[in-house]
Amino acid sequence: MRPGDHRDRPCLFRNLVPLVLASASPRRRELLSLLGLEFEVFPAEIEETISPGKPPEEIVKELAHRKALTVARRFPEAAIIAADTLVVKGKYLLGKPKDLEEARQMLTSLSRAWHQVLTGVCIIYKKKESIFFTETKVKFRELSPEEIEAYLATGEPLDKAGAYAIQGLASAFVEKVEGSVTGVVGLPLSETVEVLLKLNLITPVKD
Repeated sequence: MRPGDHRDRPCLFRNLVPLVLASASPRRRELLSLLGLEFEVFPAEIEETISPGKPPEEIVKELAHRKALTVARRFPEAAIIAADTLVVKGKYLLGKPKDLEEARQMLTSLSRAWHQVLTGVCIIYKKKESIFFTETKVKFRELSPEEIEAYLATGEPLDKAGAYAIQGLASAFVEKVEGSVTGVVGLPLSETVEVLLKLNLITPVKD
């Protein structure tokens, strides 16, 4: 378990209960740290197999729920935040590529095309529970084979859903975004904060 990196940052909100981020993703950790909240990091280890034919929005919600439940059993006095992200291109679901060739195929399919990024979030605190998802539409400009190869060589695509990081080097590929940018990164901050406030788990910092 690791603490969130919130030191020496302005605080917009403060905790009312202990928080645990059930994710190994450094992007989600960075996003939550932006708020100034104190939290621990405890990645959830779950089986990510899903019944065939399930809608993508149900997949991300179910996986986020599984992650939150797993970690909640370890930390019964804390509020658990878990998330799962999936990229959808037409009828294809793009998770994290298993190798460079699969990443190459994903990036080629996204070139000059719209796709959707769905992020499911589950927040659990004792008997309180909220599960939701955001959908963001993203369009890439046309990518040359040379650009794709250069991006693959950086190593950035390999642990990202859809084989790209919108907040990283792939920001140079993005032509348009409709929806939550932080949802594409891995944790929709506006919607997550709204739920944390509604469940009385955090509060704005006051002088």
